[in-house]
Amino acid sequence: MALLAPASTVPCALVALTVFRVPTWACLLCFTSYSERLRVCQTFAGMEGPELEKCEEAFTAAFKGLLDTEINYDERSHLHDAFTQMTHSLQEMATAQGSFEVAFPDAAEKMQKVVIQLKEVQACIPPCGLQEVARRFHCRGCYSTVCDLPLDCPVQDVTVTRGGQAMFSCTVNFQLPKEEITYSWKFAGGGLRTQDLSYFREMPRAQGYLARIRPVQPTHRGTFSCVITHDQRPLARLYYFLNVTGPPPRGETELQISFREVLRWAPREAELIEPWRPGLGELLARPEALTPSNQFLLAAIAALASASVTLLA
Repeated sequence: MALLAPASTVPCALVALTVFRVPTWACLLCFTSYSERLRVCQTFAGMEGPELEKCEEAFTAAFKGLLDTEINYDERSHLHDAFTQMTHSLQEMATAQGSFEVAFPDAAEKMQKVVIQLKEVQACIPPCGLQEVARRFHCRGCYSTVCDLPLDCPVQDVTVTRGGQAMFSCTVNFQLPKEEITYSWKFAGGGLRTQDLSYFREMPRAQGYLARIRPVQPTHRGTFSCVITHDQRPLARLYYFLNVTGPPPRGETELQISFREVLRWAPREAELIEPWRPGLGELLARPEALTPSNQFLLAAIAALASASVTLLA
C-alpha cells in the first residue's frame, strides 16, 4: 500500500481520507505529515522497492487501534507533540538498523498510553448552550464537534406580586470562558411568553448577569431574555416569563386607573429593567455579589466608620 499524498495540515488529511479511502491512518494522518511518514519508512527500508511497500503496510496496520480515538479538543497540541517525538524516535531506531516490524507496534502502543493520559473530554450538560469546553476532536476524519444542544434554553416562569421585586440571574450550568463574556437583555411585552426573537426589543441599560425590576407592575408582564456572548459569539439565550399577580393598590379609584392608562401612551424610557445594585445587607447575604468594586466600597465604608469612632473617642 502506498503512503498517502502529502498532508501536513488537518484539511489536507481530510482530503486524503476522502480520496484514498484509507481510514486506518486515523490519528497518525491527523498529526503527522506525509514527508515525515515517508522519511521513516525510507530510513527503515530504503528509497524504493518491495521492502518499502511492506514498511508502509506495517505502519498502517500498527495504528489501526487509534482509528476511532476521540480527544479533548484543547489537547490537540499535546498529541501533535507526542506524534512528532514518536517519528523522531522511529528515525533513530531505523538509523540504528532496527526492525520496523517491532518498532511500529511498540510506537502505536506508546501513543495509546499517551491518549489515555490526556485530559478527558467533558460531558455535554443539557438542556442548552454552545459548550466549547465539551468540544471533542475525532481522529476518524480529523474534525471536531460540539454538543448537539440548542442555543435557546427553556423558558423559566417567574411569578411576582404587584409592587414586589423580580430578580433574574443569567447563569448556565456549564463552564463559560474566563474572558470576554458579555450579557445583553431584551424584553417582549404585552404578556407574551415567547422565544421568537422578532418580538424582543433591546434594553441597553441592563448589564451584567444579574438584573432586577422594582416595583413590579402589570406592564412588566412578558418575557425577558438574556444572551450570553463570548467574543461576539452567542453561547446561550435564557428566557424568563414574568407573571404579575395581585390586585391594584388599595384606594385606587376608577379615575386613577383611567389616568394611568392614558399615561401609558406618553414617551418613556426604552428599558424596564435595571442592573442589580445590591445594598449593604444584600452584599453580606449574597457572596457572589462581592465583586472587586463592591469589596472596595465595603472597605471604604469600614475605614470611614473607623475614623468616625476615633474622632468621637
